[in-house]
Amino acid sequence: MADLKRGKGIILFVVFNRWSVRFSMSQTELYIVDVVEGGVHERYLYRCLAPMPYRKYERRRRYLESAVPGGLRKKILFYQGSAVGQIEYAPAEASGYPIFGGNAVVLNCIWVLRRAKGHRFGRLLMNEMMRDYANADCFATVGLEDHWSGWLRKEHMEYLGFRSIDSITVSHRVKHPDRRFKIHLMWIPNRSDEPPSWRRIDLLRGVDFCMAHPLYRAKSVRMEEILQRVM
Repeated sequence: MADLKRGKGIILFVVFNRWSVRFSMSQTELYIVDVVEGGVHERYLYRCLAPMPYRKYERRRRYLESAVPGGLRKKILFYQGSAVGQIEYAPAEASGYPIFGGNAVVLNCIWVLRRAKGHRFGRLLMNEMMRDYANADCFATVGLEDHWSGWLRKEHMEYLGFRSIDSITVSHRVKHPDRRFKIHLMWIPNRSDEPPSWRRIDLLRGVDFCMAHPLYRAKSVRMEEILQRVM
């Protein structure tokens, strides 16, 4: 399917196929690749846009082995020849978070590099998820408030349409143990108004599906829970 729009000398072509969505705007090239499909971009299954060396690691490999057959999708947005955005999502049973309920689809992460801000790429990536899982009852994720990192911030999730329906206040047992922050359960209703749920106790263990995640529990950390709930 192709759509042609004209205005102020700019021609926009939108082409959909199994692998990509491509836009051509004068001298600008933008396309989205589903890296789960394999090919030359498959390395992005094991790395994100963070400045970290590419390497396959055991925890990520184990997660992908179960999540990809369960419906995991990861897409990379390329703009002017560079990877500048990404999104990863899956049905709740294949997600990286202890979120469940009905026919929910869970956003593992979404990120657009600062130098690519201002083009609404975040919303474009969200549209990818919502189109892929148009029959989902809802979309859910986590949002962080007062965390020291810049990822998965609550206000960013709100900008993308999510709203908080529950939260817990925690501190990190290893990093900045004196600093409190909140983890929010966030959602967007789609075909149902029934909100998702989460298992808070499991979330205190951190996550291990991505080394760059702000709640990542490193293999070297010899403790069952890296987060401590603060009353």
